[in-house]
Amino acid sequence: MEIQQADFKGSFPKVQLIPKDGRPEFAFIGRSNVGKSSLINLLTDRKELAHTSGRPGKTQSLNYYLINNVWYLVDLPGYGYAKVAKSIRKQFGKMIEDYILKSESLGCLFVLIDGNIPVQKLDIDFVNWLGENGIPFCLIFTKTDRQTPPLIEANMQTVKDALLEHWNELPPVFVSSAAKRVGREEILAYISQVVSEITIE
Repeated sequence: MEIQQADFKGSFPKVQLIPKDGRPEFAFIGRSNVGKSSLINLLTDRKELAHTSGRPGKTQSLNYYLINNVWYLVDLPGYGYAKVAKSIRKQFGKMIEDYILKSESLGCLFVLIDGNIPVQKLDIDFVNWLGENGIPFCLIFTKTDRQTPPLIEANMQTVKDALLEHWNELPPVFVSSAAKRVGREEILAYISQVVSEITIE
């Protein structure tokens, strides 16, 4: 897939306000500071489409980007740690839950997991919750350039092993590095495939 156009369409604080034009949506989520903005900029090949920040919890709304006038890339608030008030963090949780459970156009939810570190219970709990609710999703391991390949492989395996305690098989898994531009083609090819399947249906 060649991304020729990527337009910011709005930042929506409530699910009731998001675009409802029937275009398929591909949402990205992960724990705060997992490298989500960097990955979005890599996928769209735009340096500042999504603003990166060293401050966790910066994304506080449902941010919509229209890609090639065909599908939406949706940047969701991170779950877990964020330097914001508990009341705001609770609001994030409600917004994320409402979007994931109520979006009628969600083609796939990409769950980002930091490949630098061993398995985190919060990630496993979130993925299991998706499964319980029948949400289509994939995993993307991020920041895979920051450690040695054996350590990255070991960290990813701990996540897979933890998931296989609850799942019979794993969802599609991608490996990415924004710094080295790894994973872009594979992820976009998957999105293109899902868009085609939705169009055929």
